Amino acid sequence: MATLNSAALSAPKKKKISFAEGQRLAKRKAYEKQAKRKKIPLQELTQFTQQISAMLEAGIPLVGALEALEEQTENPVFQIIIRNVRKDVSAGRAFSEACAEYPKAFPNLFVSMVEAGEASGGLAEILDKTSTYFEDTVKLIKQVKGALTYPIAVIGLAVALVNVLLIFVIPVFAEMFADFGQELPKPTQFLIGTSDFLKSYIIFLIMGIFAFIWALKRVISTPKGRVAKDRFILKLPVIGDLARKVNLSRFCRTYAILMRSGVPILRTLEIVRNASGNTYIEAACKEVSKQISQGGQVSEVLAADPYFPPMVKHMARAGEQTGNVDGMMVKVADFYDGEVETLVSALTSLMEPILICFLGIVIGGIVMAMFLPIFQLSSVVS
Repeated sequence: MATLNSAALSAPKKKKISFAEGQRLAKRKAYEKQAKRKKIPLQELTQFTQQISAMLEAGIPLVGALEALEEQTENPVFQIIIRNVRKDVSAGRAFSEACAEYPKAFPNLFVSMVEAGEASGGLAEILDKTSTYFEDTVKLIKQVKGALTYPIAVIGLAVALVNVLLIFVIPVFAEMFADFGQELPKPTQFLIGTSDFLKSYIIFLIMGIFAFIWALKRVISTPKGRVAKDRFILKLPVIGDLARKVNLSRFCRTYAILMRSGVPILRTLEIVRNASGNTYIEAACKEVSKQISQGGQVSEVLAADPYFPPMVKHMARAGEQTGNVDGMMVKVADFYDGEVETLVSALTSLMEPILICFLGIVIGGIVMAMFLPIFQLSSVVS
């Protein structure tokens, strides 16, 4: 008995933690669970790549650079990822292998570039090229998003305003018109009918829209759905041309940066295919890989593919003849980046008057339909 009591007294007591500390630990566990599932924004990855490249150039060891970035990163999930990568590197694991454990944070292109830098001994230089590539990609994405934000915001505002008018304002006028004792004009009847329909079925309509979006996402995620989506986008006026130029710029720039960094060509094509997000580019990369395995050249496949404009084909052929394919691809990417910027500026300038006219027609039509019976009544009285 005495032995048991002495053992109980000598046993270590559990350390009590405060409520705040418990919450902090719970959040940390939640972030650790998200580490392999949550995608890190490209803007944050660009900053990470720029900073680690600058630190390596300054002579700071890789582990020290990762430790510094871990402390200054504000994203808690990315902070945990960097910490885990640092621990793996400290334990003797290759940087590329440690990053490959987190595919949502570090895409295939980043991992392959790091792997090439480790093999050549020029990791800082290759990471600098990678950060430049990410910067150009972020700039391109911002341009396209900037062109689409304004019309989407205006159309969303118009839809909200029209719904408010139909659900809350039109019924007031409908009660007033019911006392007229005369047949209402056709536009007013249509407007009141639409208002009654929305009041009765608005919940089902919203549910139907969400169900349609969910079903559309499921269809688009299938191989046949992705092909149909890319074909549809390509046939759209203006938008199709814009999407095609963005895809071509991404294809050329990704191909060039990987080839310049010494990544094998078959591995380059595999990364380009996975990073493209476009079925036309994916099919072209598969065909190029097949032709190269049989002793062919990139320009031969591009020349036979109608998705690639003549400029891309001729520049690829010229690059093969001069031994400077990556340089030619960078020039093509720069050209299409300029084309995208010009097209986005023109599209933004053109959208403003079109959307103003659209809003004027919609809102003005509703107002005219509401006041048309009042105008007719005043003419009858006079």
